[in-house]
Amino acid sequence: MSNVNLENKTILVTGAAGFIGSYLSQRLLEEIKGVKVIGIDNMNDYYDVSLKEYRLKLLSKYEHFIFIKGSIADKALITSIFQEYKPEVVVNLAAQAGVRYSITNPDAYIESNLIGFYNILEACRHYPVEHLVYASSSSVYGSNKKVPYSTDDKVDNPVSLYAATKKSNELMAHAYSKLYNIPSTGLRFFTVYGPAGRPDMAYFGFTNKLREGKKIQIFNYGNCMRDFTYVDDIVEGIIRVMQKAPDKSTGEDGLPLPPYKIYNIGNNSPENLLEFVDILQQELIRADVLPKDYDFEAHKELVAMQPGDVPVTYADTSALERDFGFKPSTSLRDGLRKFAQWYKKFYL
Repeated sequence: MSNVNLENKTILVTGAAGFIGSYLSQRLLEEIKGVKVIGIDNMNDYYDVSLKEYRLKLLSKYEHFIFIKGSIADKALITSIFQEYKPEVVVNLAAQAGVRYSITNPDAYIESNLIGFYNILEACRHYPVEHLVYASSSSVYGSNKKVPYSTDDKVDNPVSLYAATKKSNELMAHAYSKLYNIPSTGLRFFTVYGPAGRPDMAYFGFTNKLREGKKIQIFNYGNCMRDFTYVDDIVEGIIRVMQKAPDKSTGEDGLPLPPYKIYNIGNNSPENLLEFVDILQQELIRADVLPKDYDFEAHKELVAMQPGDVPVTYADTSALERDFGFKPSTSLRDGLRKFAQWYKKFYL
């Protein structure tokens, strides 16, 4: 792998007002000497825009952060950003997220996840970069029965359009890596959570409902296993990956071998959903989001699976450990405690 020194570089982060994008931008600006972060986000209202504005406000205090409001699906805009700022490293986190939303709003996924990503690849071709890192998703594993999920597994059976667009990103990146020698690394994220996270995620929705005294539904009768990964661990992984690009080399045919890699980033220890929710409500009580005498049992309902969902997802992260010496380490309780404390500050 080739080392990529991030100091004094210009880094483009797409989806910079998003959950992972804002954390990543902040860490780069805090920790990397002389770095300049160009952030783009369309600020869409798929979820509460005030959260995106809150994240942006935290970033606006850094003088080396430049924010551009717009969509990666706007080719002229993307071209102009590359022309003007010439980013050396690109992290593509902009995407229409969510499995369930893709069932009712497919247009948003095609625009952002396919056309948008294509525009990023084209820009990296015409304005060469040292490394393109992009978000894929654990959802590409679809209905695979074998766990833990390994990047060596075949992923040809997506069970949602969202998953299909993410798999397409990996295929498109592979083609561009091969044809134009663009070093690219795809990261398959597993259930990311934490403060200022996405309100469409289960733990966030559970919190809102419990606060309103409503019942929460726990799917597959609580027998869902998920690799919950705390946002700081994800960001640490991304920053490490950014600094090592796949090597450029030539094959026997004289053509470039694609400088292309894919990694899982997850906790490698799946947690039972029921246990996750139990720890969540304990931490919400501890943070005074819920009253001390809260009757959790009366507010939960165990129900069947829903379409597009899979019962168990967890990551084989051995390649990430081998190549970057990194393994997520935040415990569920620590992560949920930080979330509960943030929630209290933000909403109460």
